[in-house]
Amino acid sequence: MTSHIERLVQQLDGDAGASYDARAELIWLGSAAIPAIIDGLPSLGGFGQLTAIEVFEEVGDARCGPALIGLLDSDNPTVREWAAIALAGLEIDDAIEHLRRAYHACLERATPPDWTEPDGIRWALTELGARSPVVPSLTNRLRTDTPADSSGWPSAHYTATINDLADHAQLILYSQFWRVDAGRTYCVSGPSLDWQLDWRAPWEHLVEEARAWSLLEATEAPVGEDIFVAPTWIDRTDLYPER
Repeated sequence: MTSHIERLVQQLDGDAGASYDARAELIWLGSAAIPAIIDGLPSLGGFGQLTAIEVFEEVGDARCGPALIGLLDSDNPTVREWAAIALAGLEIDDAIEHLRRAYHACLERATPPDWTEPDGIRWALTELGARSPVVPSLTNRLRTDTPADSSGWPSAHYTATINDLADHAQLILYSQFWRVDAGRTYCVSGPSLDWQLDWRAPWEHLVEEARAWSLLEATEAPVGEDIFVAPTWIDRTDLYPER
């Protein structure tokens, strides 16, 4: 059985079909497969490691923690991002300091804060209780639970939410829209504005520029009683964290 599991692990790096089959069988084997996946992880390429992370998440075995922490030093930004998200999902509290270092490394590489890797690491730190997003009082009051049991802001309050966040020096990175129908959520295409910030600018300038772009976006955003928006924002401490 051990040699069979080892072959499955190497198969994670195969073509899409073979990798999917190996992934499914390893998930079915569950915790029994975890040691072999951990041992084989360094020999896998980026695609295989990403698939292995999916297996770790599905199996939910905390023994994956050290291996996932090791992947935070990967040369592949997507591997680093997925490893961070998996660590939070598995509630690996020992990963907090490693995640903080990974986030500092993102900033040192000048990775824009609105890219998926730093976004994923911030989410992981928040889930593990090591980061507390700043939520101004009006923004908090306007937030509501949708019929699909997800939290969001009604599209009618989008402009008010933008201004409240910016008034409290919160920098809006982007917003996502969805529609609720019969208790289910569906993604809705938002405005196709391609705006980028100059991250070398002072914080106050960044906040106001993001406000201006977001307000412009609000004029083209989908509206309706069943449309909700989820803005993503950061605080000054996310761009200039203390060491």
